[in-house]
Amino acid sequence: MKKQTKSEGARASACICRGAGPALSELLQRLGPPEAARAHFETARLEFLKGLRAVLDARIDRHTKARTRGQAIKVE
Repeated sequence: MKKQTKSEGARASACICRGAGPALSELLQRLGPPEAARAHFETARLEFLKGLRAVLDARIDRHTKARTRGQAIKVE
């Protein structure tokens, strides 16, 4: 196992954000919508995707449906 020197340990613990990361995360959580709104947005997103799937399924069905060519008429 490799032994860390003091300078390697200092570099590993020094963060560019200087400890602002947790504060920034908390700020973003406070600015975001409440949990009830998040749940609503998630449900709305899923319903939107289901609607797109229904539209695509209808288009696929319309394009893959066998076209009728008409009826044969007996001419006398």
